[in-house]
Amino acid sequence: MNTQPDAAAEPVEAVASAFADLYGAAPAGVWSSPGRVNLIGEHTDYNNGFVMPLAIPDRVTVAASRTGSRVLRIASAQQEEKAEIELDKLEPGSVEGWGGYVAGVAWALQTKGYALPGADLYLDGRVPLGAGLSSSAALECAVATALIDLAELSDAPQGLAVAQLAQYAENEYVGAKTGLMDQAASILCTQGHALLFDVLELSTKQVPFDLDGAGLALMVMDTRVAHSHAGGEYGARRRSCEEAAAELGVDSLRQATFADLDRLTDPVLLKRARHIVTENARVVEAGQAMDRDDWTEFGRLMTASHASMRDDFEITVEEIDVTVETALEHGAIGARMTGGGFGGSAIALVEKDKVEALGAAVLATFAERGWKEPVIRTMLPSRGASRDR
Repeated sequence: MNTQPDAAAEPVEAVASAFADLYGAAPAGVWSSPGRVNLIGEHTDYNNGFVMPLAIPDRVTVAASRTGSRVLRIASAQQEEKAEIELDKLEPGSVEGWGGYVAGVAWALQTKGYALPGADLYLDGRVPLGAGLSSSAALECAVATALIDLAELSDAPQGLAVAQLAQYAENEYVGAKTGLMDQAASILCTQGHALLFDVLELSTKQVPFDLDGAGLALMVMDTRVAHSHAGGEYGARRRSCEEAAAELGVDSLRQATFADLDRLTDPVLLKRARHIVTENARVVEAGQAMDRDDWTEFGRLMTASHASMRDDFEITVEEIDVTVETALEHGAIGARMTGGGFGGSAIALVEKDKVEALGAAVLATFAERGWKEPVIRTMLPSRGASRDR
């Protein structure tokens, strides 16, 4: 079990060297963007609600140089195959597999009127795939940051606009109808802070999250049950929220109140909407608890969020539920699933002196049940997308 925070090294020099070996010259620059953990606020982003993610140390790093062609040549440390993407022939579905995320970002930028040069890119993704830590958004935001810099645009998008372009790529090119939280976290998060993000108002607040000062640790426990946003269950949850909003006569469930729920006649829509309405309230209350350093209340809200995801939104799996239950039984202040669901990771807020025992208990529980050994780490809030060289 790795309990060292910020344990994932940023491979800037290694990526630059690999780029030079592949393309015959040093890259013009190296950029990176992080994955994220969502502390609270699940499936609320595409309902125009509130979320509270933080950036994690694990990053996707991109070395790149512009060329005189109209082609993106791409390669990855994690993939054997290389790809060439013709910028003048980009359309949804024209590039599949891992290259589709790169192509999607280029397509989104061009669709929104930004002129891109051809470029050579080499990627190294250190955000675990399928762990619910937003590896896809990290890749999109790293590539977007690199391509925007290489293009030397006079009207270059910045901040939240970059996140929106990356989300547009994932929604319309890749076909995963995710909300804006993952990309916003990857671009906007800052070291030592969580990001309180109001999706309706597109407003953000950097909330100090001094774990060391509070004597706490954030444990991230990857169950190694892989999930996928492009799968049918995620889309089904989104459609159910849209149906519930339509039945209530509101633009999104952000406008719905707890009293409104009594007007929903379909029991499934009632449960889905109840999760969103109560989860939005929990995020706001969690922000208030953090402001006053009330970690007991924050932990209670985390655990209540998990129960809502399990019972009303029905997006957890047995491995996740058992991880949360075991963490709570062994002293966690609060615990919950993080990410879109149907696998991935759970998180726990715990006093530092209980980290080892809690981690050992989770490992033992998985071993007893014959499940894959989970990957357990502690993490500190990290920084958002940046040019690193």
